This record gives sequence, C-alpha cells and structure tokens, in this order.
Amino acid sequence: MNQNEFVLLINPFKDKLFRLAKRLLVSTEEAEDATQEILVKLWSKNENLESYNSVEAMAMTMTKNYCLDQLKSKRASNLKIVHNNYTDREPSLDKKVEDNDSLDWVEKIINQLPEQQRLIIQLRDIEQCEFSEIAKIVEMNETAVRVALSRARKTIREYMFKTHSYGVQ
Repeated sequence: MNQNEFVLLINPFKDKLFRLAKRLLVSTEEAEDATQEILVKLWSKNENLESYNSVEAMAMTMTKNYCLDQLKSKRASNLKIVHNNYTDREPSLDKKVEDNDSLDWVEKIINQLPEQQRLIIQLRDIEQCEFSEIAKIVEMNETAVRVALSRARKTIREYMFKTHSYGVQ
C-alpha cells in the first residue's frame, strides 16, 4: 500500500480518532499526539491493513487502548505520595452534596437561558470550543459571541447568588 492509498483509507475516520482521544484525554494537545501516534502505528502495519475486516474499528480500539495507557501512566506518576505530608483531599459528604446541588441549579439556570446563550455556554464552557469555532457555528462574529457568553455567565452568577444568599441579610 502506498502513501496515497493509506491516506484515502484513513481520511474517513481520522477525525473520529481525534474526538475519541480528546474525550478520553481532555487535552487537545494530548489528543493530537495520541492521534498522530495511532496513525504512525497504522502506517507501520500498512502492508497488512487490507487483511482486516474494519481498519476503522481496529484504529478506534488502538486509540482507546493508547489513551487509557496514557492515563494510567499519568495517574501512576501522580500517585507518588510522601507519607508525612499526605492530607485527605477528598471533600466531605456535605461539601459533595452542596456541590451537586449547585451543579443542579446551574443546569436549571442554563436551561432557562435564551437558546443562543445556552448554545454558546454549551460550546465554550462544556465542549471547550474556541471563540472562532463558536462564531462559525452560531454565525456571529467573535465579539458578539464573547458578549453573549459574558451575559449568560452573569445571569448564571446572579441566579446562583440569589439562591445561596436567600434569607441572609
């Protein structure tokens, strides 16, 4: 298989590989590295690729396994704890309940926002899209996206302040 044939084979699903890697690794840079690594591994197997029923399925499995290996190695390096300076960083049960309650409130508030603001909050704060991407998706200029995002966040903040300061004077 030559390079052009390989590119034609890989092109339909390479973005899927990236999205899977980004979902697992969160970081865009790490997802790009993972995708690149998988494509290099596939290229090294290019003589045998035609024998597989689904190269896409194999590539997705390779991506998943590679990302999970990356996460395991990171966790292992992050778990080096010196016994005498260890403190329990697990939040208390009441803090967890309060945080979950706040998340529920934020979700309810977001659902009450105008559709455009709701979409912009979703794309920016949840999906982590860049302003330029959001501007293309919602067909607005970047400045208008920033203003709408600022207004949406302000609305959420005001509702949350009212909720948490209820009865306090």
